[in-house]
Amino acid sequence: MGTQGADHYFTSQPSTPLKRRPLTVWLAGAERTLQTAGGIFSPDGVDKGTAVLLNGAPPPAAAGNLLDIGCGWGPVALTLALRSPGAAVHAVDVNERSIELTTDNAKALGLANVHASTPDAVDPGLRFNTIWSNPPIRVGKAGLHSILLMWLPRLADGGTAYLVVQKNLGADSLQRWLAAELDERFPDASFKVSRDSTHKAFRILKVVRGS
Repeated sequence: MGTQGADHYFTSQPSTPLKRRPLTVWLAGAERTLQTAGGIFSPDGVDKGTAVLLNGAPPPAAAGNLLDIGCGWGPVALTLALRSPGAAVHAVDVNERSIELTTDNAKALGLANVHASTPDAVDPGLRFNTIWSNPPIRVGKAGLHSILLMWLPRLADGGTAYLVVQKNLGADSLQRWLAAELDERFPDASFKVSRDSTHKAFRILKVVRGS
């Protein structure tokens, strides 16, 4: 995980001065030259959890709406857009600096299918065929649960979410909680929660909405 500086990455408006700098990373099979800045999540590159998600999740839906929860400077959203050019990719974050960087990095790669915004700016009627996220565990359990219950019920029928979570930060307990909570709140949606894979210190959790 990159250095966060004086700000939490889930601050709406970071107090540290905006100082952009170049960032070269490997995304979707090629080297990409992008921009980053302080005051966001993992500003120095692709953090370990996100790398596990990008390398371990199966290909996203080729069309429809895709979602990245907590976009940072954009590694997940950009990868979704590069892999699924025919889909609309929605990248959400409460951090305005993250939204700006994701927007500009998408433009730099010529990706017109990326739409970065705050969560409340997303059309509440949208349903998502694929959700990928390295969710913000550091916001605390209550905040994390609120975020996941905001977005996971908006999976389309047959849609799938993949969440990467560190084992020592509660991946297994989160899996159990999600299974129980989604079943209780949305019994007709037939959500299925499982452990998709384990990669060293991380687990990828899979949530499928029954079709």
